[in-house]
Amino acid sequence: MLRRLAAAPLPAGADRIVPGVPADRSPAAVAGAFLVAGFAAIWLAVDLRQASLFVIGGGLGAALYHGAFGFTGAWRRMVVERRGRGMRAQMLMIALAGLAMMPLLAAGSLGDQPLVGAIAPVGVSVLVGAAIFGFGMQLGGGCGSGTLFTVGGGSARMLVTLVFFIVGAVIGTAHLPFWLDQPALAPVSLGTALGLPAAIALSLAALGAVALLTAFIERRAHGGLEADPGPSGPGWQWLVSGPWPLVGAGLVLALLNVATLLVAGHPWSITYGFGLWGAKAALAIGVPVQTWEFWTWPAQSEALSRSVLADSVSVMNFGLILGAALAAALAGRFAPRAALPLGSLIAAIMGGLLMGYGARLSFGCNIGALFSGIASGSLHGWLWFAAAFAGSAAGVFARPFFGLDGYRRDPERPA
Repeated sequence: MLRRLAAAPLPAGADRIVPGVPADRSPAAVAGAFLVAGFAAIWLAVDLRQASLFVIGGGLGAALYHGAFGFTGAWRRMVVERRGRGMRAQMLMIALAGLAMMPLLAAGSLGDQPLVGAIAPVGVSVLVGAAIFGFGMQLGGGCGSGTLFTVGGGSARMLVTLVFFIVGAVIGTAHLPFWLDQPALAPVSLGTALGLPAAIALSLAALGAVALLTAFIERRAHGGLEADPGPSGPGWQWLVSGPWPLVGAGLVLALLNVATLLVAGHPWSITYGFGLWGAKAALAIGVPVQTWEFWTWPAQSEALSRSVLADSVSVMNFGLILGAALAAALAGRFAPRAALPLGSLIAAIMGGLLMGYGARLSFGCNIGALFSGIASGSLHGWLWFAAAFAGSAAGVFARPFFGLDGYRRDPERPA
């Protein structure tokens, strides 16, 4: 079955952006103009802090695109091809972010900026929601971050996934109170429970163990480890046009997550914005979401009553899409694609719904729950990782039923 699922092995670097392709100047100019205009508009409408988060989002989008840094494809490669290069880059990224974030969170503030980690309960809601999300990401073809940066790169299929991701997130807000009544432990912060040194040591050891396990599996299957292709292109041109090494992209993502914590007061998150956008759209067509229990909670009620530009997660998502669009144009690969076979369309719809619903139940996606959760020292991040990976593995075997057979078709890897 695994052999049938896998495409023919790719030569090293063949799945990456081709260097030396001329930039798409018109799309680059438009994306750049929107980034500048967005920064100015958010600064005027809200404040400089919010505008700075929009720019950080743009940097995240560029790093995700230039590094083709997706969780969906990397996890599928581990299951199908026994290749763990992508997962090892993810573990390193989380470790680097955690080394900076856990001490900052232990301090509690920086100047007059309170700092709060991505800490959530550990229970049935996370277990079920993460498994649903993992299954959905293989059908949808992208995770939370992967959906946004591929939309920025021009993928019509991922736009469908995003729309239904938003729908699923809104449905999740309606059902979350029920799931919160299911068995669960209180939120567990390893830094608080074990002390900062022990929490950092345990987190690094666990992340290292995952990386070593992927290396062991890959060596056993292939006799060695796949190399991460280095920078391509003349001089420093690759910084602008890509591609970036996975490890380098992961380092940038880690640094920008720490920057998010310092500026926003919380780590990088994605899917809360989807639920908010969907709730506002539902209100606009007469659905009384403001009466749903989730949206009566003080923080949610306030977010629903304000502009989305006042929501830090939303402005970062907007910036991420534009940053990815600019990166795709500078790489000469901004190419909107409209062809969408029926099976792929159904999978995109189902995947989006499952990811939106699962992310709401499990307090985040691969970014808010996994990356930011583990880097914050939250135990729920580890439960999310285990459940989502299991759900993702099941999703890999469901892909052929929708005509999505093979690693090459992953839209998270633009080449």
